[in-house]
Amino acid sequence: MDFKKEVVELIGGQVDLPQEKITALIERPKNAKLGDYAFPCFVLAKTLHKNPVEIAKNIADQLSSEDFSEIKAVGPYVNFAINHQKLIAETLTMVLRYGQHYGDQTLGKGNVPIDMSSPNIAKPMSMGHLRSTVIGNSIAKTLAKVGYTPIKINYIGDYGTQFGKLIAAYKHWGNEEDVKKDPIMNLFHYYVKFHEEAEKDPTLDDEGRAWFKKLEDGDPEAVKLWQWFRDVSLVDFKRIYDELGISFDSYKGEAFFNDKMQPVIDELKEKGLLHESRGAQVVDMGEGENPAMIVKSDGTSIYLTRDLAAAIYRMKTYHFVKMLYVVGNEQAQHFVELKTVLKKMGYAWADDIYHVPFGLITQGGKKLSTRKGNVVFLDQVLRDAVSLAQKQIEQKNPDLADQKQVAHDVGVGAVIFHDLKNDRTDNFDFDLEEVVRFEGDTGPYVQYTNARAQSVLRKAAKLKQQAKTKAISLTDDWAFAVAKDLADFPEIVARASEKFEPSVIAKYSLDLAKKFNKYYANVKILTVDEQIGDRLALVQATSIVLTESLRLLGVNAPKEM
Repeated sequence: MDFKKEVVELIGGQVDLPQEKITALIERPKNAKLGDYAFPCFVLAKTLHKNPVEIAKNIADQLSSEDFSEIKAVGPYVNFAINHQKLIAETLTMVLRYGQHYGDQTLGKGNVPIDMSSPNIAKPMSMGHLRSTVIGNSIAKTLAKVGYTPIKINYIGDYGTQFGKLIAAYKHWGNEEDVKKDPIMNLFHYYVKFHEEAEKDPTLDDEGRAWFKKLEDGDPEAVKLWQWFRDVSLVDFKRIYDELGISFDSYKGEAFFNDKMQPVIDELKEKGLLHESRGAQVVDMGEGENPAMIVKSDGTSIYLTRDLAAAIYRMKTYHFVKMLYVVGNEQAQHFVELKTVLKKMGYAWADDIYHVPFGLITQGGKKLSTRKGNVVFLDQVLRDAVSLAQKQIEQKNPDLADQKQVAHDVGVGAVIFHDLKNDRTDNFDFDLEEVVRFEGDTGPYVQYTNARAQSVLRKAAKLKQQAKTKAISLTDDWAFAVAKDLADFPEIVARASEKFEPSVIAKYSLDLAKKFNKYYANVKILTVDEQIGDRLALVQATSIVLTESLRLLGVNAPKEM
């Protein structure tokens, strides 16, 4: 039962406003004693030439419904109090009927490529890569739940002058045996050493450029080394993605689009969009805007050229209904240029491209940096998080079976959850001790709440009791608070998918966990009486929705902790 929808329909029968407008105006009273929904009447004062308080009273007097225990005017608002027993019974029945599919919707359909993660080969994945990876993964899961077909694309950074420098560094200081032992770290150290040495000897930069030219020209040695570096990097990246529980549908990186850029440049010329500016080839962005550079004065292409080719390729390949780029805030102008140039080329689908920006992770208030090797490595953070989780589990539940797997799920889940509970565009500071705590606004707190619910269900099974699936009859305020949150889940999923905002789900799961823990503290769930099956229905429904909320964030939900 969609109680909010019924409120909209009831109000719509009394006022001359479109349903969308009424829906947008509906509020939740801050004080639960005032009701569950409120419609403000200020907007009607001008047209009706009456005081909003009088309007509210007139509307309230005309309304009644079995689904609401009370409909009354409170000042200039019409307030609706949901019939507790009805909401609890209908919501729990619905959750138990649909299980993990509760909240599934059809808000859209069709392919949605998501450009995400995209580390550079031959460099270890840092904490800086975490946000794009986990935000993109959660958005993909949420879009799938509302009917779309997400396609996760890892647009690997596998081309550019830096690879010439890496080849030069390897030729100077590298050897095959070391790379085979620890590919990423050794390649990274060669690259850092190259920059340190190039500060003393600038001719090294020329050497790096020369190797990149060889790579572009198809020199067998340069291509062989580049392919080797790419292959060993992907093996290492996939190891970390496995730790995070994330997979991709495509690893087509920048190099894949090398032969697809010239046709784009030719098309821009044919359409009269390219002109020369200071030796470079550019596209005008409009009055007062800097032009978008397509070809540099030395004849080389840039990121924008490559992204134009990639966007056109993806449309031809996937016929997408939307395409998302999960890339940091600082790249906003790049995506303005990408969309503008595509529209000038006549591609109306450019309007279906969305930049999904995010803020920075800081540590001790300082920006994380890869300059000169000063970097926080993601795999080390995940290892440390698992180790911290293991210590807490050993203290709380030393006899827990499968401790290692649970510690992994909790530690890694804590890192993912901490990222996603923050509004996507906000910067946030990372403190591992805080992240892996079992109390507070953390992933382990939500996981522990779910494990608590599962423990209750196991004990009930020993008592030979199980959740009721119909004729549920609970009326207490603690149960109502939980059921009301459960009833909101489909709307939460819809909002998260529309805004590309995983924090909506993460914050919801924290709220639901807190309300369930209050229920657990105040109600004797396992007392064997005529209502035990009703109470177990609430416990089971809560576990279903917490587990699904965590899944949509890319976090596992252990049944014991």
